[in-house]
Amino acid sequence: MVALKDGIQSADAIERLAQVGIIRPETPFASDQVQPASLDLRLGRRAYRVRASFLPGRNHTVRDRLVQLSYHEIDLTGGAILETGSVYIAELQESLSLPPDLSAAANPKSSTGRIDVFTRVITDRSQEFDTIGAGYEGQLFAEISPRTFPVLVRTGTRLSQLRLRKGVVRLSDAELHALHERERIVTSAEPSIQDGVAVSVDLAGFGDDNLIGYRAKRHTGLVDVDKPGSCVAADFWEPLYANPGRTLILDPGQFYILASKEAVHVPPDYAAEMVPFDPLVGEFRVHYAGFFDPGFGHAAAGGDGARAVLEVRSRDVPFILEDGQIVGRLVYERMAERPKVLYGSGAGSNYQAQSLKLSKHFR
Repeated sequence: MVALKDGIQSADAIERLAQVGIIRPETPFASDQVQPASLDLRLGRRAYRVRASFLPGRNHTVRDRLVQLSYHEIDLTGGAILETGSVYIAELQESLSLPPDLSAAANPKSSTGRIDVFTRVITDRSQEFDTIGAGYEGQLFAEISPRTFPVLVRTGTRLSQLRLRKGVVRLSDAELHALHERERIVTSAEPSIQDGVAVSVDLAGFGDDNLIGYRAKRHTGLVDVDKPGSCVAADFWEPLYANPGRTLILDPGQFYILASKEAVHVPPDYAAEMVPFDPLVGEFRVHYAGFFDPGFGHAAAGGDGARAVLEVRSRDVPFILEDGQIVGRLVYERMAERPKVLYGSGAGSNYQAQSLKLSKHFR
């Protein structure tokens, strides 16, 4: 058995957990699959088109529900197109046999969120998405629903990532204040800290042309998830520019890429996560992909001044965003140990030192 310290488990611990069978990959990890504080999850050989999203419930497995809800099986080994507006359940190549003191949580990868592919991890007998209780033993599945662009995926495609936790790891507001005093975790002089650190939206603009973000086009071509730089940005995105009032009206059902006004810093001994949609700040959701690895925005890792890119979708009504409006909160968690490789320091990181950046698929 691996001796684990309390905290978010680092890349080294993830490798050790795989060696002793707590994490059970069907094939050995790819060279860049283990991130500083998370593990990328790979699609398996089969996916299933289903009638609707679901949770199995405490008395059922995912496969029990697939028997009831699946339209047809899809072979992913040669690649398959997942259409917008449809819901799919895919096998994952990683399964778990967690000890009683180790739990896990999942989230979309940054690149997944930035192409508006909504994905969540499901386990047998689960009553929550993306939450894997301590002691869970069994297979992992991914629910996948492309919202804006049809996508091409295949066996081995990585849409989600897994983070493993032992003990109480989340920092209290008092601890966040102390951490900000020591490390300056956001560039706000006096940040709002209440159940996390407030993050606001920048609608003043970047660069000489005052670009504030992008709105996704409809009825576009295909995004191959495994091919960076394969799509022309102008074919998929409409650029948005600052107006005199520094506001933006979010259209219901439209998808936007915006950026935070604050630069974000995650010190090496911590990991962070963007809290999903908070109904207290408006009828929209920000940041589907919420993990920030240790070293994000850290000067020593080449990331001094990294903004949080915001994936924004309005709910049922138009909503006016104003420059500097709070759109989400970052929660910070302790690492069990400092990773040997930080985000941006040779860890296959695509978004270190970013300001306003589309996913790696667009050139």
